[in-house]
Amino acid sequence: MDSRCVILDIGGVLELTPETGWVGRWEQRLGLPTGAVHERLGEVWQAGSIGAASQAEVQDQVAERLHLDAVDVEAFMADLWAEYLGTPNKELITHVRGLRSRCRLGILSNSFVGAREREVAAYHFDELVEQIVYSHEIGVCKPDPRAFEVTCARLGVRPEDCLFVDDVAANVEAAQAVGMRAHLFEENAGTIARIADHLNGEVSFPD
Repeated sequence: MDSRCVILDIGGVLELTPETGWVGRWEQRLGLPTGAVHERLGEVWQAGSIGAASQAEVQDQVAERLHLDAVDVEAFMADLWAEYLGTPNKELITHVRGLRSRCRLGILSNSFVGAREREVAAYHFDELVEQIVYSHEIGVCKPDPRAFEVTCARLGVRPEDCLFVDDVAANVEAAQAVGMRAHLFEENAGTIARIADHLNGEVSFPD
């Protein structure tokens, strides 16, 4: 195995996560205007994404800010996690699984408290790659350059040896800014071809 490395995002890449409309349904159920849930819980989502709030604290804030009882909080969080986890991108996951003997493999994900336990149970990403770096565990989110630096350090690789795959353009640009090659995920075929170029030592422009 050489020093080349492939690092992937989860949501929108390894997981297919179309919007389910759950927030709108809750706003209708609670008689709230469109956008009210995110307005009331925006700070809570941010805290959960960098580990500044525990799962219990998130649920307490959801209950307080939306005036929900314990049963409704559980239902609300279940809807959140259903959209968050989506469904597995089986084709890409299978391809990545076949790369383990050829390169280093990692995941870098903007996440939420509780994500590791749920994603490992559902998709076994811990068996797919060597390192999973979650924003809620390191305290910073992409596109902060520190997220990429931590990931490289944990994998023991140089940024220039890495291909980073994400479905958000700002994160792709941030990876490039720290010296990585990066690819904007749009569909599997193009991503698999770009990974092959990287592992074969070929450079495709633009990334």
